[in-house]
Amino acid sequence: MPAVRIKDHWREQRLFDQRSLICAAIMGLATVGLIARLFVLQVSHHGYYSELSQGNRVRTEPIPAARGLILDRNGEVVAGNQPAYQLELVPEEVPDVDKTLAALVQLNLIRAEDVDEIERTIDSSRVFDSVPIRLRMSDEDVARFAVRRFEFPGLDIKTRQTRWYPNGDLAVHALGYVGAISEQDLKHIDRAAYAGTSLIGKLGVESAYEHELHGRNGFREVLVNARGRSVERQGALVSNLRTKAPGAGDDLLLTIDLKVQRVAESALAGHRGAVVALDPNNGDVIALVSLPGFDPTMFGRGITAAEYGVLQSDIDHPLFNRALRGTYPPGSTVKPVIALAGLTYHVVDPQAHRFCAGSFHLPGSSFIYREYHNEHHGAVDLDDAIARSCDVYFYGLANEIGVDRISAFMAPFGFGKPTGIDISGEKAGILPSREWKQKAFSRPAERVWFPGETVSFGIGQGYLTVTPLELAHYASVIATRGRIWKPRLVAAYRDPRTGQMRRFAPVPDGEVHGVSPEDWERVVHGMIGVTQRGTAAAIGLHAPYTFAGKTGTAQVFTVARNEKYNASTISERLRDHSWFIAFAPADAPRIALAVLEENGGAGASAAAPIARKVLDSYLLEADGKVKPPT
Repeated sequence: MPAVRIKDHWREQRLFDQRSLICAAIMGLATVGLIARLFVLQVSHHGYYSELSQGNRVRTEPIPAARGLILDRNGEVVAGNQPAYQLELVPEEVPDVDKTLAALVQLNLIRAEDVDEIERTIDSSRVFDSVPIRLRMSDEDVARFAVRRFEFPGLDIKTRQTRWYPNGDLAVHALGYVGAISEQDLKHIDRAAYAGTSLIGKLGVESAYEHELHGRNGFREVLVNARGRSVERQGALVSNLRTKAPGAGDDLLLTIDLKVQRVAESALAGHRGAVVALDPNNGDVIALVSLPGFDPTMFGRGITAAEYGVLQSDIDHPLFNRALRGTYPPGSTVKPVIALAGLTYHVVDPQAHRFCAGSFHLPGSSFIYREYHNEHHGAVDLDDAIARSCDVYFYGLANEIGVDRISAFMAPFGFGKPTGIDISGEKAGILPSREWKQKAFSRPAERVWFPGETVSFGIGQGYLTVTPLELAHYASVIATRGRIWKPRLVAAYRDPRTGQMRRFAPVPDGEVHGVSPEDWERVVHGMIGVTQRGTAAAIGLHAPYTFAGKTGTAQVFTVARNEKYNASTISERLRDHSWFIAFAPADAPRIALAVLEENGGAGASAAAPIARKVLDSYLLEADGKVKPPT
């Protein structure tokens, strides 16, 4: 018979009691630990965690600083700030974003081509943030939206501060503009310093002096709820919120005289070209013109792809800064420095006459170098050769000096290198030499310097190129008889809080050595002759001051040996460039300039009259009398 197992109730009860005691002990320990932890949080570290919780319910919002003003030398505002209406959208309050944007397009409040970009901006923002979808609304836009405001929950019009250019495109290539911060900008800026700011200087003074103009952002603390939205208070708790006012950027005082700038742009209007005027005594840029230009406001309000495409595809290249980056053959404007080289190296007797029959050829060569328009000057000395711009005289003189000495002599005048102006984007021209040609060409046959290239060099043709700024700088060096200053556009900072002005000393940049005072005066006398009896006598007529100048005509393409240049039979864009350099008054110069009119033809007929208008605007009072020196 199988054994029967009898249940042990006593053993089971003892096991249950043991397990109950263990569970009770664990629960007791957990309770003690919880009480201890609560004590630490609520008593021992109350201050620490209270501060952390404060941070969780207080959000810090940046307050963008006002951008500094930009003024001309007389205190006229060139770039300022003004309030503008801006349409903003809060995503979480908009029932249907796509439908809302489509309705705004129908009202012409946003452009259809901008919708995709607006949607990407909204998607990358927090749902409770206010997202700008239209900048710089006009009064008409505001009115059109206001009457239908009830149809657009989550949208509102806000007043913001934006950049304002009261003179439109005046001096835009010197001033530059502000535009949206790009990914490239983010790589080299302090993002915290630009929190709440969507614009940054892009070109010209706006870019070069961005740090000074930008200022220092402030901040305010805002009480927010658990979803991150701002609230007045949380229950009975009223926070002690802090606010720090922003520090406005410094104001900049430019060296530019807007009166002269307006005259220069008006005189060149309708043409492609540049005008650069400098104070030869300190390097101050009095005017810097590059035409055509563009309205910088387009970039500040957010330029569309279509608008930018129009600017880029324009055959006249309005975005291109001809004054700093355009490189052209200087033509006969270099003849004064070639004359100085001949005098300094004792290659030429200034009183000796050379006969000009309208053509020149190198010994042993049948190639003929002709005068411009086949002129015949007859017997000319150095003074006459400069005043009447005799090519034959300078063909021979350049050949006698030689390329090595010409290149070495011209270098201190600033040819072939940047002037060092205080904005970016400057491009240097080419100062050719044997060494330069060895590096510039790869084929051995092209690396040889030929005598005929020296002949062309002597009248500013061939490989020699300059920018308008470079040529104005060269004119200022002659005006000071060899003293050199770095050009600059900014003369001083002004503290917007105190009004205190901090001026900067001009920056000297060396001196031309080895030229005798007598030789300087001989060349200057020849340049005065240009405006009194030479190629530019028409613009010097009845001038109330004496000024020195030099015309220049630069070939755009080469005419065949047996053909004559005829501007009326060729395309306008293949015609000669027109140059004129000048400084005045000749005995105590206060202004030096270079004028370029692209495809304008002879320097005397196109560029020179523009230069006379600029000189008059700077030197003369309203009654036509010469202003006294300041």
